[in-house]
Amino acid sequence: MKKTLMLLLGLALATGTAQAADEIEAASLDELLQMVKEGNVINRDLNSRREREFTADKNRQQKKLTDARAEQRREEQRSDRLETQFEQNETEIANLQELLAKRLGSLRELFGVLQQVSGDTQGVFSASIISAQYPGREQWLSEFAQEMGKSSKLATIDEIERLWFELQREMTESAKVSRFSAPIIRADGEQVETEVVRIGTFNVVADGKYLKYDIEKQILAELPKQPETRFVSTAQELTGASSGFVQFGLDPSRGQLLSLLIQTPSIEERIHQGGTTGYVIITLGIVALLLAIERFITLNVIGAKVASQIKSDTPNAKNPLGRVLQVYHDNTDIDSETLQLKLDEQILKEQPAINARIGFIKIISMVAPLLGLLGTVTGMIVTFQAITLFGTGDPKTMAGGISQALMTTVLGLCVAIPTVLLHSIVHTRSLSILHILTEQSAGLVAAHAEKSEGGS
Repeated sequence: MKKTLMLLLGLALATGTAQAADEIEAASLDELLQMVKEGNVINRDLNSRREREFTADKNRQQKKLTDARAEQRREEQRSDRLETQFEQNETEIANLQELLAKRLGSLRELFGVLQQVSGDTQGVFSASIISAQYPGREQWLSEFAQEMGKSSKLATIDEIERLWFELQREMTESAKVSRFSAPIIRADGEQVETEVVRIGTFNVVADGKYLKYDIEKQILAELPKQPETRFVSTAQELTGASSGFVQFGLDPSRGQLLSLLIQTPSIEERIHQGGTTGYVIITLGIVALLLAIERFITLNVIGAKVASQIKSDTPNAKNPLGRVLQVYHDNTDIDSETLQLKLDEQILKEQPAINARIGFIKIISMVAPLLGLLGTVTGMIVTFQAITLFGTGDPKTMAGGISQALMTTVLGLCVAIPTVLLHSIVHTRSLSILHILTEQSAGLVAAHAEKSEGGS
């Protein structure tokens, strides 16, 4: 029992010893006791070293704390000195500003006006087409305005003269028509260097086309769509002129009227607004026009042949009157009533060829306005559908249906009115030919009746 207790005590004490001692197995109790003594010595040394390290670290921490407090006191003293210096500087600045204000006098107002004028002029120059000829001036004005905004910055004589020069040049160039080379962006996106013509501050043209000044990119660009031909022709005339006076479509609003003008739909665009109904109306109008031309030419040829036949007693089977005369010559031995019937029969045979397709022209003249009315109703339906879906807040959503409604009505009337006139012309011409045939037939019957009465 005693040996067991000593073994347990030795094991408990050995747990605090070094790892090397733990790994060695005791051969006897004496050896175990010796190992425990050695472990106690090792632990005392380890604890002593730890205590010394802790004491040294405590001393270092205490020194750092002392140094930090000393640094705090120094910084507080420095802060006090800086605060005192700051107050002195503030007082000195106020005195200097008061002295500056006294010395500037009325010049302060001058510099304020310079700042305001430079800021306003910068906006004018950035939107002026003259900047395309003299680039970079608005950047200088921007920098000058920013510098003038600083209370400590005073304008130099050179800067004041430069501002005056830029203002004077803007006024002078606004009254000139100038030619210069500049990069432009074409409608297809390609950038090229070409000669442009600037008309004051109003318009710029190149290669007979109107240009616009892109404020964001600071470059000239072709309009996405050119105005009417009569305006483009004046631009071409101005581009080709070297001296003298030429007519030119000038935009006094500096681009606003021109931008509105190019938004006006062309004839082709208006036709497309009519939609399918509009295409049908135009097709019928073309058909009516072709038929009217064909009938007019044909009836004129027939009329010329009939007029020639009137002057000849010999029947010619190549014209209606000749064929009517041929019937008369073939039936000279019959009575007048029968001859009248035969001549009327021949005139009736000639009538379809003379009146051919004239009725179809009349039908088109009546159908065209009805199709226009159909397009109007269809367009209004589209308009009301847009109102139902999107409301009435944006008029552009209703523009398509309204354009279709109006354009189909216009197209229907534009086709119907001339078609009625064409039908009237060709119908009158056909009636005149038939009247000649009827008149000649009546004359032949009358002559035949006289012969019959004279012979009896």
